[in-house]
Amino acid sequence: MFLDSRLWGKAAGLGKDARGVAHTHPLVCHLLDTAAVAEAVWDELLTVHQRSVVAAALEVSDEQARTLSAFWAGLHDIGKISVPFQLHRDGPKYGGRLRAQELSVDPGYAFVAGAEEDRQSHEAAAHWWLVGIFKEIGYPSSKRRPQSQLSHAVAQLLGGHGGRFHPVVYDKDSRCPAARHPGMGAGSWEVQRRIHFDEVRRVLGVKSVPQGRMTPGAAVVLMGLVALSDWLASAEEGIRTRLREDGWAGTPGDLDSYWRIARAAAPRLLRQTDLLGTGFARPPDSAESAGEAGLGGSMVRQVPDLVAAHGPGMVVVTAPPSQGRTEAALRAAAVLGHAANARGLFYALPTGSAADSHMAQVHAFAEQALTGPWRSLLLHSSSRLKPAQAAEQWAHANTTGGVSAEPGEEWAPTADSWLNSHHRALLAALGTGTVDELLQAVMPVKFNVMRLFALSGKVVVVDEAHARGAWGQKLMLRFLEWAAALRIPVVLAATAADKSVDAMLAAYSRGTGGGGEPVMQPRRSPGWSFVDAQSGGGHLPRQPARSARASTLSITVVDGTPCGEIQAALAPLAAAGRGRAVVYRSTPAEAVRTFRLLTKDLPGLDVTLIHEQMRNKDRWQRLAACREAFAPGGGVFGPSVLVTTSMLEHVRGLYFDLVISGPAPLADLLARSVQSVGDRSRLVVLRADNASERDDAALLRRTDLLLGAGRTVALPEELPSLLDEVYAKEIVDGLGRPAASELQQLDNRRVVRERRASGTARWLEVPGPWELDGDLGLLSRDHPGMEPELLSSVLGEETVHVVCLYPGRDLRGNLVHLLEDGVLERKLERSAKGRPAPGQLVPYLIPVPKRLVEAVQGDANSAWRDMAALKNVLRLNLRREDGEWVYTSPSHRFCMSEHGLMIDQLP
Repeated sequence: MFLDSRLWGKAAGLGKDARGVAHTHPLVCHLLDTAAVAEAVWDELLTVHQRSVVAAALEVSDEQARTLSAFWAGLHDIGKISVPFQLHRDGPKYGGRLRAQELSVDPGYAFVAGAEEDRQSHEAAAHWWLVGIFKEIGYPSSKRRPQSQLSHAVAQLLGGHGGRFHPVVYDKDSRCPAARHPGMGAGSWEVQRRIHFDEVRRVLGVKSVPQGRMTPGAAVVLMGLVALSDWLASAEEGIRTRLREDGWAGTPGDLDSYWRIARAAAPRLLRQTDLLGTGFARPPDSAESAGEAGLGGSMVRQVPDLVAAHGPGMVVVTAPPSQGRTEAALRAAAVLGHAANARGLFYALPTGSAADSHMAQVHAFAEQALTGPWRSLLLHSSSRLKPAQAAEQWAHANTTGGVSAEPGEEWAPTADSWLNSHHRALLAALGTGTVDELLQAVMPVKFNVMRLFALSGKVVVVDEAHARGAWGQKLMLRFLEWAAALRIPVVLAATAADKSVDAMLAAYSRGTGGGGEPVMQPRRSPGWSFVDAQSGGGHLPRQPARSARASTLSITVVDGTPCGEIQAALAPLAAAGRGRAVVYRSTPAEAVRTFRLLTKDLPGLDVTLIHEQMRNKDRWQRLAACREAFAPGGGVFGPSVLVTTSMLEHVRGLYFDLVISGPAPLADLLARSVQSVGDRSRLVVLRADNASERDDAALLRRTDLLLGAGRTVALPEELPSLLDEVYAKEIVDGLGRPAASELQQLDNRRVVRERRASGTARWLEVPGPWELDGDLGLLSRDHPGMEPELLSSVLGEETVHVVCLYPGRDLRGNLVHLLEDGVLERKLERSAKGRPAPGQLVPYLIPVPKRLVEAVQGDANSAWRDMAALKNVLRLNLRREDGEWVYTSPSHRFCMSEHGLMIDQLP
């Protein structure tokens, strides 16, 4: 029997011929396309280490590993030779009838009742069928524990190319998969699967039969290679250039000819991704920095020697947040990246606002450290919709800083870039985003392993690594285990050394699989240490880092009304006609009220407002302006005040003479206080102000007791001990019995919450790399009760994004919706199906806690709601009411102005 070229693999977006017949791409052609792209990915994208991991696991030569990887990638869609896929009601049609309908009347393709309704996906069908055929051709197998052997591991891996792995298929099912899933079909269905398998194997010249095992590292690399190759081979514009004429038979000669076409096209497809050519330059000789003092000098003199002796690994830096610490972390990343032949960097921060503010410094680093072309994306919740548009808008907002998205800027991807997609964006050579992007790699979300693959060829820098609470800390440990197993170079930066930092060192050491005992992070500040990825051993610097500049932090706690105390603290600046201050308020609404108050009562001050409930473009523009104005020697000459919320506490590059803050846990207060510069930095804490709802009551109370009426702290020497002191049991000494009892109750509640969070994170996280025992299905396991809301809550307070639309009329007088009040050029663009262009919305998105909009249905129509990209975007059609633009829900009133979106609960 010959190969049946009527079996189709791709049809959507391929158009129709002159007779109106829908074009289809034969399945065998798509399989060969994917195999050809896999060869190109192996040759041009994978690092030397990634290729060696696969070859070592399979126990074959590098060339054999290349051929096997391409062969397996070519088999990924063999499950499409099944009844439900070929006869799917949404398949290609002609004259209202399915083109594949002729198969159903072919006696060889007969199928039993219920086959068309079989709900098994084509990915799962590939997994089920390939287990048996791999066993037949001699791949290692096991009846009792099939997941432990290569025949099952490769099948399971290919079955997961859609983003999720499927459960283990045991021997009784793999012997006759159609018995459990009638949709797989028998007769010609089975024969054609075997013919397609054999022809792909013959065309690629696969002769070796590997006898190794699937290691975690090899699984991640191969999964990434297969999924990426499938994505590229599925590009509709590329397929249209390779369509076969009707009557193409798919003979062996036809397939050999088509293989040459597919191989010629593959490198072009890969080059269109903007992924190639990026590397790390050789770092400057450490002798050039011999006289450099402080943390940076200590690291630049010793990290290269440690990496040269032991290979790449993880560097942990503990020091007060500053641009100097960021620079030291990036310089360490450059050393690690060059040693690992990495092809890029991902810089992770606690919040999107911090990522926004760091992007310029990361770019400056990339200009010096990266070689070849590189593309940069901004990756957090407000940019995920369309990452390229977000990067472009960020660049326009930051033009005052010398960053531009004008044509010719190498780093800026175009709006139609291949990278401009949710699952592809992390592959970009340079990414600046939130730590959530890392944590989702170790949560059972779709394409979590693709995230690991995207990071496996890069250096990862995590700033404020322990700033995510109990959930984040637990998941970070699991991520570091995987990072070590994949030999991902990592740089962690934290404010001070504590048990959580020690746990991170231990996690990376554990992930290497080596027996080395990790070193404890030095408790002095600043400090750093190194864990090598080869043995898991820890290494301390021969010459400890010393502080380049000592300073004193003066903390004053005031008891008056917040507004009065803020005005009193700022009055000297207004009187002197100079000085810079920042005021932290607990909510956006409080920040707006403070802004209006200061503008009215202290007219001599230049007051700027930034908070999280502003449109993306407004927030980016204001942050860019502040980075210029509040930089050392910046453009501020008169008395200037920045009013903000906690969103700004991790932002670097802003310097003030005075920091004013409401109550907050000590770690947060110290993060804000480092923005005050000088030999005597100043922090004023408003005891009577409202605290954030997200802050822990026990830590707030302990911080208040510790600070009393105020305190003077020598930085950085006393910083670690001060952070330890806030947790000390002795803090209750001297308290009366009622106060001590109250604090104990608050402590107990905190411990319960942290243990519950840690336990849930432990239940939710994927297994560590050495716990899989070959079963990749554990990386996609689905627990009862695991809803998307739970996944979101682990990553912090769940948010949705609001876009506010204003009524208007076009030039013909038709009612339209405008993204900006009165600006017709900013009309909401919609397709023929009534769907908006997601990229157009990126500059206008406003992140809002979901709890504030749960009662809001919004005005999005069904076409909007059916778009995956917009499922978390809430559309509000505003109306004019008493001179304000408002939207009213059953429980809240939304008011949009130049100060952002204000949300008030209705009585």
